[in-house]
Amino acid sequence: MSASNAPVDALPRRLGLWSAVTIVIGITIGSGIFRSPAGIANRLPGPGAMLAVWVVGGILAMCGALSLAEVASSYPKTGGIYVFLREGWGRLPAFLFGWAELVIIRAAAIGAIAITFAEYFLRVLGFDPLVAPYDTYARYTAAAAIVLTSIFNIVGIRWSALVTGATTLAKYGGLLFVVLLAFSIELPKTGGHFTPLFPEGAFSLAPFGLALVSVLWAFDGWADLTFAGGEVKDGEKNLPRAIILGSLAVLVIYLLANLAYLAVLPIDQIRTSKLVAADVGQRVMGPAGVVFVAITVMLSTFGSLNSTMLANPRVFFAMAEDGLFFRPMAAVHPKFKTPVNAIVLAALLGVTFVLLRRFEDLADAFVTAILPFYVMGVAAIFVFRRRPGYSPVFRCPGYPIVPILFILATLYLLVNAVIDPGTRWATLGVFVAILVGIPVYYATVGRRLAPPDGARRAAGETA
Repeated sequence: MSASNAPVDALPRRLGLWSAVTIVIGITIGSGIFRSPAGIANRLPGPGAMLAVWVVGGILAMCGALSLAEVASSYPKTGGIYVFLREGWGRLPAFLFGWAELVIIRAAAIGAIAITFAEYFLRVLGFDPLVAPYDTYARYTAAAAIVLTSIFNIVGIRWSALVTGATTLAKYGGLLFVVLLAFSIELPKTGGHFTPLFPEGAFSLAPFGLALVSVLWAFDGWADLTFAGGEVKDGEKNLPRAIILGSLAVLVIYLLANLAYLAVLPIDQIRTSKLVAADVGQRVMGPAGVVFVAITVMLSTFGSLNSTMLANPRVFFAMAEDGLFFRPMAAVHPKFKTPVNAIVLAALLGVTFVLLRRFEDLADAFVTAILPFYVMGVAAIFVFRRRPGYSPVFRCPGYPIVPILFILATLYLLVNAVIDPGTRWATLGVFVAILVGIPVYYATVGRRLAPPDGARRAAGETA
């Protein structure tokens, strides 16, 4: 397969507003809403605390989305957060984000989504993916799914967007159907399982923070569209619209889904249910419900995986264009106009991780590694607003409170993860892996590159 090196604008703008919205929803609604409730209920064993952490997580996600929507409207370029970091803070932070994407973030995210897809795929076929030998088969199925979605994205962004749109409609409609059945059939019979709302010991600050990390994993995806910002039509307007509309749609269905879970299952059962949506489906619809929900989750995670393979390899592509990564990663397929080598690299990383790591390890590593860069990406709004001539099409409402709220809450989560004995060493390990990128930067590309215009302006203003 031949490819050519080309500038960033060689990736044509072919994504309309609807396609962009479905990418936001498609990436976000993946495995989190189907797997995270068990871990959250285990840390917060009470309906009130469980619902509260989803509300707080949704508010924080919206604060981040609104802030980043403004930045994206000013820099609708391929690379997304990488570009925001480069323009706001300079090449080293941007390189560290790309380094973290390479060694932790992207492989962990792709692997976690693919494993969940594989588990539900096997469940649809009548096998239990949690027992041998099917737990091993799940890993190979996940690897095959990564390869398949990478092929979709190599042969064209329009084809990939079509797959994303179809699976997004299916997963959103499937979740909404389960919600409606739970409210109309089960809730009138039992009154739900909402009492006692806050049993003794159901809420404390540290477990709430750890549960919030899981919620943010479920909400993650609101920023990923920006990675393909250079391929969105009229990006200055459509990027912020898509980020906000997609994030709001996810927030609504997530809150409804958790209410539906509690309408059908008591908190003790949710705590021990690794596949809670399927258990809810079985209670409401019998064996057919298990199959229906399993198919919904299978489509959901496959669509999320496909959307992730669409957006995130663009980080490697943009880095290569800047000379911060291997130049072949900037190759564009001459026929399909897609970053072929960057997609192949992301696929190889995902396959490697999925064959070696557990779901919980993948999800936790991804969240811990991505949060510092979300903080810096959102904080770039303060840098840009101080620059002469900065005139974004969209301005974040509630500025500066909205970005400050997101930044402070995210920093609290990171500190809490370091303090907690159960997550301390894993969190520090992730941070060390990111910081290793500093000597790598100076040993490779850091010394021979001048700062970009944005960083030069910032340095001049500071001086």
